[in-house]
Amino acid sequence: MNSLFSLGMWLAGTQGPFSTVWQRLTDKTFRGLYQPNGFDVAILLPYFVVLVVLAAYGGHRYWLVYNFFKHRHVEPGPPPAQSEWPKVTIQLPVFNERYVVDRLVESVVRLDYPREKLEIQVLDDSTDETIDVARACVERCQTLGFSIHYLHRDNREGFKAGALAEGMKTATGEFICIFDADFQPHTDFLRRTIPYFQNPRIGMVQARWTYMNRHYSSLTEVEAILLDGHFVMEHGGRYREGSFFNFNGTAGVWRRTTIEDAGGWEHDTLTEDTDLSYRAQLRGWKFLYLMDLECPSELPVDMNSFKSQQARWAKGLTQVARKSLPRILRAPIPLHIKAEAFFHLTANLSYPLMMLLSTLLLPAMIVRFYQGWLQVLAIDLPLFLASTCSISSFYLMSQRELYPKTWKRSILYLPFVMALGIGIGVRNSIAVIEALLGIRSEFVRTPKFRIEGEQPENWIAKAYLRRSGWMPWLEVTLGVYFALAVVYSLQNENYATVPFLLLFVGGYAYTGAMSLGQGYLERMRFGLASGETRPAATGAPSF
Repeated sequence: MNSLFSLGMWLAGTQGPFSTVWQRLTDKTFRGLYQPNGFDVAILLPYFVVLVVLAAYGGHRYWLVYNFFKHRHVEPGPPPAQSEWPKVTIQLPVFNERYVVDRLVESVVRLDYPREKLEIQVLDDSTDETIDVARACVERCQTLGFSIHYLHRDNREGFKAGALAEGMKTATGEFICIFDADFQPHTDFLRRTIPYFQNPRIGMVQARWTYMNRHYSSLTEVEAILLDGHFVMEHGGRYREGSFFNFNGTAGVWRRTTIEDAGGWEHDTLTEDTDLSYRAQLRGWKFLYLMDLECPSELPVDMNSFKSQQARWAKGLTQVARKSLPRILRAPIPLHIKAEAFFHLTANLSYPLMMLLSTLLLPAMIVRFYQGWLQVLAIDLPLFLASTCSISSFYLMSQRELYPKTWKRSILYLPFVMALGIGIGVRNSIAVIEALLGIRSEFVRTPKFRIEGEQPENWIAKAYLRRSGWMPWLEVTLGVYFALAVVYSLQNENYATVPFLLLFVGGYAYTGAMSLGQGYLERMRFGLASGETRPAATGAPSF
């Protein structure tokens, strides 16, 4: 028995209970008998390739943090004085948002901006009672003298991008401001953004998201930390270094001629905002990021909604990579901008790579065990640290930047942040693979429940129903698989790997169990048996 393969064949022929097989597998006497063969190389080669690639993306996170602090002197500064306010069209794309559409409209009409210079479009693709709620809200504001229009489409052609393009046909504003249904801009939003457009090269101004329901649950706390990392270290680092960054689909203002010059809204990707952003910046337009300008929004409060949102973003960015990277790499722009665009648009490839690592980890651990733990400490551990510790520093630095007095509290959430990032890997991996294969899918919007702050109100009482499908069962299965890997490590006194393995156990088990549990509660709420769907007459989205 001079290889893992022959060891496996010997075990396969062993008679007796599983405990006997496990005891022989973990027998330390086999260490001295081990010699590598082709089977072991077939395991270790992809294992190390994946580790190196993930470590490269981890190194990129370090680079973003470095750029953020290196160029921290690069700030937009106060806006110049505005002598005359231009005409602005505010577009509010809505789809089945019965709980929040009135809050959205009411917050927009409260904006401190000359009323005669403000046009509001409610772009409604809804198929439920949101139609009546939105129309009534628009009519109420019209009686108060606001220039607000209700535009309803009977189809979702182009999804959000299609709705925005349709609104552009009748929009009269020189600038286009966009807010999603769950946003609630402060009254000075336009007065703090429009003056920057006096620079004729500025094509878009983006604000930073904040979260009304950040402290609602542990899930929303973790979501907030994840998004803070994006809006501080990613957006901040890219903007300060002079690289391309993207409009986030909401809480931003566009120069109308920028949209038109870049070719308008296109709906061949699920992230039409990123697609348009890269096309516009390749045309020479400059984007401005105002990290100090906050715009409150609502985070998903249930696991299934959060996973569908993350999958949509992962698939959309990968679609934009397929569509735009060849053009970006050929463009006459600095190399550092090309490199940053590559890492940005391909970042979600780490999800299928992480899934591959998940399947290779246990057999690779066995092979490495018989090679000796000195090699593991010298090779495997540094690669693991490069890909995982970068996550900790990335999110910790963003919390320290935003909350200098209370940022240490976020340390308690870091294991959950890392575990949740692992747990959503199954759903996101499928989304990325679909994008690479050119498989199209509809734009599945994230339902909002109007859960604000720390409320006792339970989101499950709201009338939405989402099917969890089969993926949670796979996630739970992966959790069990890594639990066995933990047992193997403990039995072989490989204690250094246990914390990493527990992240995989917790991530997969938590996301899977939460999806199954919340799906069960929803079905109980609507009195549905397994396999049934809620009647369409009730207005629930059929996602």
